[in-house]
Amino acid sequence: MGRLGERLDERRFRLAVLTLALIGGLVVWVVSTDLFPYLSLNHDEGVYLQQAGMLLDGQLFLRPPVPESFRPWFFVGSEQGFYPKYAPVAAAMFALGRLAGDYTLALVAIAAANIALLTTVVAETFRHEGRRFARATGLLAGGLLFLSPLFLINSSTFLSYAPTTLWNLLFAAAYLRADRTGNRALAAIAGLAIGIAFFSRPYTAVLFATPFVVHALWSLRDGRIALIRNGLTAAGGLLGVAVALGYNAFLTGDPFTFPYAAFAPLDGIGFGKRAILGHAKQYTPTLALTANAKVLATFFGRWGIAGVLGTALAACGTALAIVVPRKRLHARTAVLAGLFVSIPVGNVLFWGNFNILGDLETSGTGLIAFLGPYYHFDLLVPTAAFAAYAGLRGALRLRRLLQPRFDARQARVALAVCLLVAGAALAGVTASAASEPLERNGNVTSEYKQAYQPFENRSLANALVFLPTTYGRWLSHPFQALRNDPGFGGDAVYALAERQFAVVDAYPNRTYYRYVYGGSWSPTTGDASEGELRPITVRSGERLAVEGQFGIPDSPESVTVRLANGDNQTYYTTTRDNGTLDLRLIADERARLRGEVTPVNGSSIPLTGDTLTLSVFVDRGPTGGFGYRVELPFDRSGTTIRALTPTKEVCPAYRCGGGRGVVNGTSDGVSIDANLTAA
Repeated sequence: MGRLGERLDERRFRLAVLTLALIGGLVVWVVSTDLFPYLSLNHDEGVYLQQAGMLLDGQLFLRPPVPESFRPWFFVGSEQGFYPKYAPVAAAMFALGRLAGDYTLALVAIAAANIALLTTVVAETFRHEGRRFARATGLLAGGLLFLSPLFLINSSTFLSYAPTTLWNLLFAAAYLRADRTGNRALAAIAGLAIGIAFFSRPYTAVLFATPFVVHALWSLRDGRIALIRNGLTAAGGLLGVAVALGYNAFLTGDPFTFPYAAFAPLDGIGFGKRAILGHAKQYTPTLALTANAKVLATFFGRWGIAGVLGTALAACGTALAIVVPRKRLHARTAVLAGLFVSIPVGNVLFWGNFNILGDLETSGTGLIAFLGPYYHFDLLVPTAAFAAYAGLRGALRLRRLLQPRFDARQARVALAVCLLVAGAALAGVTASAASEPLERNGNVTSEYKQAYQPFENRSLANALVFLPTTYGRWLSHPFQALRNDPGFGGDAVYALAERQFAVVDAYPNRTYYRYVYGGSWSPTTGDASEGELRPITVRSGERLAVEGQFGIPDSPESVTVRLANGDNQTYYTTTRDNGTLDLRLIADERARLRGEVTPVNGSSIPLTGDTLTLSVFVDRGPTGGFGYRVELPFDRSGTTIRALTPTKEVCPAYRCGGGRGVVNGTSDGVSIDANLTAA
């Protein structure tokens, strides 16, 4: 009967774990599809999804027809093609979701697996307290993950933190059970799991594994059996390291040069000068400690388990679990507590924790305000574990206090009321902590929805869309939702406005569009960027012209016109001080302007390069001014000139850039129109 009871308990425990995991997966599905339908502010999501598409096509490199026009964000250029700066582990996991029907299914499975594995790890850690107590603690720890905004939000994004935690937790679960049972197969699985975690995020895996490595070395005093078991774990881990180094050698040509280092050699671990894409900082120990103190305060105060209340519970649980003298077997509890040391201390060496803060002096300016301290995602493991331990110990202590004072029924009712009050308090603190990041991300999604509206509910069959270079010459930065398939085919192809005629020649039989948006791209400020898809026509001939009309309101102090082509430029003045300035840009062997303008330093410029730029500067004196810009992409072959429909832009305070365009006209006399014709 005892063995049958154990089997029933085991079955109930597994059913409870499965139920908890399924609920977690469902919650992540809702958050991902509702809060992040266009992905998040972290543009790394587009990198992983592009990489997942490559893996599904059996590719490690992208080979676009015009490299300058098709380079995705965070991809490294090489002779073999473009490759992502990230390891392929997380992308491969996302790809499995796509094979099952949708990428989001991978997020659901990863979240569910993390809940189930955390439950297992915690139950295994506290098994010396009694099997039922350990299982109850594990289930409570899994449930507490729902009270973490960091878990819910990051598990709902296509980033590598939750996937890497899955492998770390699988390592911990297999290692702890192998340590208890002596099972060599589990020891080998533990090694393979941490090896995959290393391949995914090397430094993250090292920080997580460090307390377990210390425990493994300490357990070697048990002799040959422990040596063989830990040797199998080490062998599995080293196999993962070898695969990672082999991957490096294949992509970068050097096994010890990781792709992220090939992308930005100074973007690494340690103090000193750190830099990536023009952003550089002298990362000193003082700066590191200051930044990480803020990150940890954010984790334990808002993003962890139930905010400060969960932090207090975790602190009590840690004290209860490790202060009381324990036997040798119970040293495994200290391993889990060791994560409170290895993860925060190790992260001090990584300047990424400084970067996610945005401005050290102003809270809520960086990615941490939207996605939380995601480099500390693994810190949820010990926090949930010891908060659950304290909660269950407290509930048992309360039951013992109630039993002598009430009859059995009254004691159960009183205990239930107390637990409900405690649960409500935890839920209330969590709701308060999560409300701000949820609202912020929701506002960003509203901005994205408006910007991407031109692509919704319409067919772009056999289309080529030129995207603006908002943040430089990168695809998927910021337009993550607009991605090419790995073969750069499909119904719609997206390209940067670089070498546009080379792109047109590579896709000669498509319908061409240019995506533009009004104002500045600033989804975090609440300033909507209304987008528009504009058809592009191709004209050719020995002479082409652009007919332009520019609004000149309120009698400005002066109006200056510039015509530029690469390093060649010429200026014009005009007497037009109100109404509309009509200009005609003519291009044949040279480019020149006709209309109400007078040349200042030459009437024309040579037709070289691939873009003509016509700028009109309206100076309003002390009140400031604004500008217009028209860009004409062209290609000249012999006496024949080809040109695309020009871009047109109103530039506040003369600041033009990014290939943006005017959407839905303008007001107050500020207007621009430009049409390409045969001259």
